[in-house]
Amino acid sequence: MKNNETNGQPNRIEKSTKIKGDITSEADFRIDGTLEGSIVTSGKVVIGKDGYINGSVSCTYADIEGKFNGKIAVKESLSLKASSVVEGDVVIGKLIVESGATLNANCSMKTATDVKSIAGKHEKTA
Repeated sequence: MKNNETNGQPNRIEKSTKIKGDITSEADFRIDGTLEGSIVTSGKVVIGKDGYINGSVSCTYADIEGKFNGKIAVKESLSLKASSVVEGDVVIGKLIVESGATLNANCSMKTATDVKSIAGKHEKTA
């Protein structure tokens, strides 16, 4: 997560934090708390083991250890760790799945250009 970090650190939503709303940024994000809404970034999104997103994500790279429910569009690669639970719609360039991960989703593999155009069509959640 070095390319889009602010002061050497990604933006972070801590474990005890709950956010409702939409986030748009060029920076990387690490979610260890709860987000109900959307994240749109040209960087990387990491959902930590205790993290949960209910909404939509559009990013270049994503690593999921926690839970995700909604629509995720990843231009390059989505990595699902063993503890991850993903439900909803997934549009990705590449998919990496560790043994033990749960993927209950409609999954489409597209080119980076296709993912970008699909990700741009996100619904307003608020």
